[in-house]
Amino acid sequence: MTGRVGRTGKTARGGSQASAGDLLELVRSGRAVTRGALQQMTGLSRATVGHRLDRLFRAGWLREGAGGPVDSPLGGRPAVTLEFDGSHAVVLAADLDTRHARAAVLTLTGEILAEHSGTLIVEDGPEAVLAELGRWFARLLPEAGHRPEEVCGIGLGVPGPVDSETGRVIQPPMMTGWDGYDIRGRLSRAFTEHTGAPAVPVLVDNDANLMAYGEQRVGYPDCAAFVLVKVSTGIGAGVVVDGALYRGVDGGAGDIGHIRVGTDALCRCGSYGCLAAVASGGAVARRLAEAGVPAESGSDVRELLAAGDPQAAALAREAGRQVGDVLATVVTLLNPGVLMIAGDLAGTPFVTGVRELLYQRALPRSTAHLDVITARLGERAGVIGAGALVVEHLYAPERVEERLLALGV
Repeated sequence: MTGRVGRTGKTARGGSQASAGDLLELVRSGRAVTRGALQQMTGLSRATVGHRLDRLFRAGWLREGAGGPVDSPLGGRPAVTLEFDGSHAVVLAADLDTRHARAAVLTLTGEILAEHSGTLIVEDGPEAVLAELGRWFARLLPEAGHRPEEVCGIGLGVPGPVDSETGRVIQPPMMTGWDGYDIRGRLSRAFTEHTGAPAVPVLVDNDANLMAYGEQRVGYPDCAAFVLVKVSTGIGAGVVVDGALYRGVDGGAGDIGHIRVGTDALCRCGSYGCLAAVASGGAVARRLAEAGVPAESGSDVRELLAAGDPQAAALAREAGRQVGDVLATVVTLLNPGVLMIAGDLAGTPFVTGVRELLYQRALPRSTAHLDVITARLGERAGVIGAGALVVEHLYAPERVEERLLALGV
């Protein structure tokens, strides 16, 4: 068997084993965008490539490129280019925080067509929250100019550890009532109830994971090791290695908010001394409230920082130093090219504190090629990452064949 590794770390099969899904992956990744290039990459005959491409054309997943003919790798007349047709369906995505959520309709190539954000309290429980997301989706689709039947999948980010195999959160410290709940099934039903459309696949992942996935794919696709740290009500990290999310054995990777840092502060998880208990947006808000500054959550701290409040800035910088101390170990272990700070505290005071301790504690070798930056996609990173995750899942080579057969192609 021959093959090459693509951006997602998967190998496109060569020879007679190369399926329609493998050809689609080669075109989507830009590694082969003509029939001749597909023949060359896979070793398939011209007739077999033509047959498999014809199925993708009939499904509406491929189209001729707008760039015009290019030189064929096999010689002869210029060849027509091929490209993934991102207009044949749309994706729904939502990013759920502890007290706020964002939902969007996206194209298959990641463009946001319509979005809505508003208050949504995660502690109200999964029944109420997921039902409301179903209503949001139903209102957004007409704004985006698309019918519910055009939706091919839904992605959801949640503020807790997720078992990616089941889509269920596992002992989430900030999601009372959600532990083990069937999020996929309930959100699928909510979509159907409020739109009348057939059920579609639902993918669920941790919010920091999806933010990392969105930011890495859009801004740093060539970064082999990418880490995003979200500091809001809690603290979590998303890790992307060789273009794929690293989740650990059951979704617990990146939960750095519960690393012990040697204090006696009580964390929401029930333990004492967690990083989130002293350096999260919620922890900073509590210290501000104790000092007489009105603040209840990370979003309140963000507003105070934006207004230039000196107490908020001082506490955010101190929190950054505490997080930077922990990140020195993370950087030494993973050796990332990009360390991105996101969330409510992702401003100058906090990032300054992170840099102070990180560069002081980590070995120079670990930080020589490291960029410490703030988020580029802002509050949209989560929905963009959720949309991308759905597309990569649905159009993965191993899933394309069954979907084509379901379409009768």
